[in-house]
Amino acid sequence: MYEQNNTPPEQPAGQKQDAIEISDFVYAATGARVRRLTTPDGTHWFPAVDVCKHLGYAHVGSALRNVADATNFASAESVLQRHGLGIPAGREWRRDMNLVNLQGLVRLVNGCTKPESEPFKAWVSEVIATVQREGSYSLEPSPAPLAHPGGSAYLMPQQVADAIMRLEERNLQADEMLAATAGERNELLRRISEGQDRMVDALRDLTEALRQPRADSKPSAPELTHQQLLATWKARNLIVTDDVHMVAACLAPALVQGGARYRVEEIADRTGLPYERVHDCLRMLIRRGCVRQVGCAPDGAPVYVLP
Repeated sequence: MYEQNNTPPEQPAGQKQDAIEISDFVYAATGARVRRLTTPDGTHWFPAVDVCKHLGYAHVGSALRNVADATNFASAESVLQRHGLGIPAGREWRRDMNLVNLQGLVRLVNGCTKPESEPFKAWVSEVIATVQREGSYSLEPSPAPLAHPGGSAYLMPQQVADAIMRLEERNLQADEMLAATAGERNELLRRISEGQDRMVDALRDLTEALRQPRADSKPSAPELTHQQLLATWKARNLIVTDDVHMVAACLAPALVQGGARYRVEEIADRTGLPYERVHDCLRMLIRRGCVRQVGCAPDGAPVYVLP
């Protein structure tokens, strides 16, 4: 037994050579180079999944049941056990893999609807018609350089050879298109990568620029505490009585945080001063420019801020 693309063993004496190279025959039939096992008796077996894939069958099991004959396909294990052989290593060979022989492959080709199989089916029809009419079908011997060692080789029928040439040309064109597409894809990926690198560099430069202080920027003023605020008012002689100082001290902590929201009653409770005295002190602070009222909070409390 040997696999496709491996060098076959020496032909036993008296064993007949294939008239047509089996790889070319299968390629003409399926349009692809499929895997192959050749048993010691010269029978060629092909994975049904490979054949059905290239012939356009959607389901291997259905194709074998409806198109091939049960005598023309079997599991790899059953085929190889007849010759005491084991499953070959690699290339995804499995014991339960369905194999078809050459007759089964031809049956699957005849049931195929792909236009690529038409030249092969036309040749098969011609062979049958010639045998029916003349009782035999013969191939032209190939030139001596192409002959098998120890045997004769024959020319591939012209229509089949033409089909192989068309398939080879199509595959070469497909390879060229794939290569061109891969080149365009690689160029696009390279440009995207370069764009991403430039974006990363720009973001890094922007981050560094934001971290460094501007030369013309002024240092931010230190935060003002309520003690400093009261000291400033006192130094400017804006608070003239203890009552006014008590009200100012109640407002100062909230003022340095952005604004004070206190009702007159709340300030009176905090300071212990009468309502009327608190009201007069607030008016004094507003007149002296210590605070200003900017409206009322949702609960109705006046809002005082620094001027």
